[in-house]
Amino acid sequence: MEGLSPRIGVLALQGDFAAHARALERAGATPVLVRMAKELDGLSGMILPGGESTTIAKGMTRLGLYEPLREFMRAGQPVLGTCAGAILLARIVENQPVETLAVLDLIAVRNAYGSQVDSFAAPVDGGAAAGFEGLRCVFIRAPRLRCPGEEVQVLARVEGSPVLVQQGQVLAATFHPELTQDLRVHRRLLDLVRA
Repeated sequence: MEGLSPRIGVLALQGDFAAHARALERAGATPVLVRMAKELDGLSGMILPGGESTTIAKGMTRLGLYEPLREFMRAGQPVLGTCAGAILLARIVENQPVETLAVLDLIAVRNAYGSQVDSFAAPVDGGAAAGFEGLRCVFIRAPRLRCPGEEVQVLARVEGSPVLVQQGQVLAATFHPELTQDLRVHRRLLDLVRA
């Protein structure tokens, strides 16, 4: 199996999953669009994309994906959640809560920066973790992450707020790395896969 590109699932219920698939291909992985639990078999990692967290959560419930995704993560498979995906990983959600996978010890506040017209792009603050200096972040109806637990490593902040975090094999970004040409966040996921 050495030399083969890792197969990374992208939850394809709603949101810009196609952009994540393209980013994974550019980073050297093989993307697999996931809509059913059986499609998790044989994957080395998973991305929960941005979109509308209520819509994605309802789809996950309808398709019975919550428990299979929890099992996938309990087995040690790396997961990246972006924007709505970060919300779905959080232990607690504020501002119209949705059911989550509760694998990331922090609170996600939905739509913390306002509506879609309040979208913006910004560079990370100084002091980002090695490899993320100067990262440009695109925020669209983004959540704010707060009260990270002791095991949550803040990799990057914007205006003092955590925007990229990691807890073990779980990564979460409040922004949309798939909307830029910068592959550092996707490569971090692949680094976890290869570790």
